[in-house]
Amino acid sequence: MSKPPLTLLLAAPRGFCAGVDRAIKIVEMALEKWGAPVFVRHEIVHNKYVVDGLREKGAVFVEELEECPDDRPVIFSAHGVPKAVPAEAAKREMVYVDATCPLVSKVHIEAERHAENGLQMVMIGHAGHPETVGTMGQLPEGEVLLVEVPEDVAGLEVRDAEKLAFLTQTTLSIDDTAEIVAALKARFPAIVGPHKEDICYATTNRQEAVKAIAPRVDALLVVGAPNSSNSKRLVEVASRAGCSYAQLVQRAADIDWRALGQIGTVGVTAGASAPEVLIEEVIDAFRDRYEVAVELVETAQERVEFKVPRVLREPA
Repeated sequence: MSKPPLTLLLAAPRGFCAGVDRAIKIVEMALEKWGAPVFVRHEIVHNKYVVDGLREKGAVFVEELEECPDDRPVIFSAHGVPKAVPAEAAKREMVYVDATCPLVSKVHIEAERHAENGLQMVMIGHAGHPETVGTMGQLPEGEVLLVEVPEDVAGLEVRDAEKLAFLTQTTLSIDDTAEIVAALKARFPAIVGPHKEDICYATTNRQEAVKAIAPRVDALLVVGAPNSSNSKRLVEVASRAGCSYAQLVQRAADIDWRALGQIGTVGVTAGASAPEVLIEEVIDAFRDRYEVAVELVETAQERVEFKVPRVLREPA
């Protein structure tokens, strides 16, 4: 029995970004240097497959530093941590490695620079997300105010409307952020923004690739974790860009085939913390059911690399 034909539009860029790749390498190199166990505060990146693989190699994932012993190395996740965390690790004389994405660290530096200039910060982000918690934790409580949607701007109680700056979580929707920024500038004309957009290049590139694909497909699948901010944003971007059905899946086993219905063209992409092996798994699942023709839709090329910390490049 012949399989029905299917055109699969594969987004590029997709999957791992430089910050995620660096963070995973840091855990692997720490295990090579110091042996197991190596403790990791929070999931190093938001992907169960990646975390489970590192756990098998000897990484122990915890939520708080107090769960780590003093005599074993600890790594801080790619999302960044409040200033109090490395301060406590240093106080306990722990060996620690900061795997914070350099683009997140850039936002932390911006926050400190604005604070030194006497500005109060407005953070555009998602409450409770580790990146937002980490960025807000760079300054004393009350110095960073959080807004999640444009409607939040009206309720902001600021110290001085003439002395404000805004920052953004790096994994947000470009379009959503633009709406909030517009609301902030309308209410606080003197507010200072970053010299360059805080939303990272990888988030932007993956969203632009989805926008290029979405109007052409019957459905679009985003490979990523349900706690991955950038992956969830890709689903939202696809829907807004004209895709009638967009679904977030962790693995091929999660695909809701019945919901896909009668399809002739499907888009596939992946969040920045999803490895290529899971994307290939999804493509193979389609090949089991359809005669698949793959078309690469490339909207940008990425050549960014981030070095790992010097402590891991030095001999043990």
